[in-house]
Amino acid sequence: MTQTNKIQKITLLALMIALDVVLSPIMRIEGMAPMSSVVNIIAGVLLGPFYGSVMAGVCGIIRMTMLGIPPLALTGAVFGAFLAGWGYRLTGGRVWGSMAGEIIGTGIVGSILSYPVMVWFTGSRQGLYWFIYTPRFIGATIIGAAIAFFVLFKLKETRIFKKAQALFTVKNHEWA
Repeated sequence: MTQTNKIQKITLLALMIALDVVLSPIMRIEGMAPMSSVVNIIAGVLLGPFYGSVMAGVCGIIRMTMLGIPPLALTGAVFGAFLAGWGYRLTGGRVWGSMAGEIIGTGIVGSILSYPVMVWFTGSRQGLYWFIYTPRFIGATIIGAAIAFFVLFKLKETRIFKKAQALFTVKNHEWA
């Protein structure tokens, strides 16, 4: 990999992080962040599972520290971004694979893992049960998946998107 490719990858990763941090609070319903799902799905298609997870992790940390969002920003997003990228690759580059990965990763896995994290964070089990976050997380991911579908429908036809996506294509088991 050339130095130029590394710089382009880091630049695109930084751009996706900025996009997520800016868009997530715009269309936020209490306990739901559908724009985060939109960006996770686009990152899954564009960046793949590894860089998508890095993006989601950094965004979660930024939202927690700068916006006062609880650790739910991490538990949901990271699993969704990873499975969005993995689902896209597993289905041979189909957008619905990325959408399904986000719904499963954030909507189910992330929501269930949020319970022990929030028990630890709040120090109380009162009023919490394992599936308390699942309806809101699934709702947000479905809304986000619908928006991402329309955005990607237009983006996938552009030359710049295809060029950017080629930067993160795995060749000869090159993961980083």
